[in-house]
Amino acid sequence: MLQDYLFPETVNEAVSFLQDHEGQARIIAGGTDLMLDIPEGKIETNYLVDISRIPELREITMKDDLIYIGAAVTHNQVASSELIQKNAAALAQAAGYVGSHQIRNAGTVVGNVCNAQPAADAAVALVALGATAEITTPAGQEYVPVEKMYAGVGRSTIDSTSQLVTRVSFPVAQKNQGTAFVRLHQRNALALPMLNVAVMVTLENGRFLWARICMAPVGPGPMRTLGAEEVLKGAEITPEVIEKAAQAVLEHANPRDSALRGSKEYRTSVLPVLVRRALGQAVVDAGGPSN
Repeated sequence: MLQDYLFPETVNEAVSFLQDHEGQARIIAGGTDLMLDIPEGKIETNYLVDISRIPELREITMKDDLIYIGAAVTHNQVASSELIQKNAAALAQAAGYVGSHQIRNAGTVVGNVCNAQPAADAAVALVALGATAEITTPAGQEYVPVEKMYAGVGRSTIDSTSQLVTRVSFPVAQKNQGTAFVRLHQRNALALPMLNVAVMVTLENGRFLWARICMAPVGPGPMRTLGAEEVLKGAEITPEVIEKAAQAVLEHANPRDSALRGSKEYRTSVLPVLVRRALGQAVVDAGGPSN
């Protein structure tokens, strides 16, 4: 039963609250999922530690060629940020798809990752960007790639009764880099993604220097498609190469039949189309040719 709602003023104070209450307290930021899970009995906690008033966790900043997004930054803040739009268009696009306007005003991008849903839009984009999470514990700080924060469907490697993800970071985009986010959904608002794909490419002399392709929900979390990425590495930017990479993603995809998201057969047939579209958009974003 919930006994108290706490507002720490610093990260250290928040972590101390967790430590003092020995597993009975839990971090909350936007709370758009947590406040539904508690009355449904999915999560039990006696204390909520609200980090939304900690100043540095409410900021989007850039330092030493890295962009940092604090744990209390909302989806709408990310979607409307000029810094994000300029350096990580895929993330701005993904954040703009989450839930409703009201949910985007409250829900946080870091919370989207910590909730560990396999098709979380912002999380898919962050994996494509190569983002890293900063985690604060009583023992100090740890740094974990966002793609390593999934222990299974709906299960995070983060224990929010003892750990606080303070922010995520990713490199500032270079002039020869581009990103894109593509989503398949049943309607234009308040719809779970049937599939979503985020990509980042780096181009050099008319070729792909490297690429990161992330897709969901085709597994327990956002999934990199290493085989498809290898197809693109060093390859000429042509429709044929992009199509070959798009087909290669099927080696890593294992979508389930779902009443909400569609059949496995349908989503498997559509996935290469989304990857092809995302790669084409990312190439253009990087200053490459439009095919």
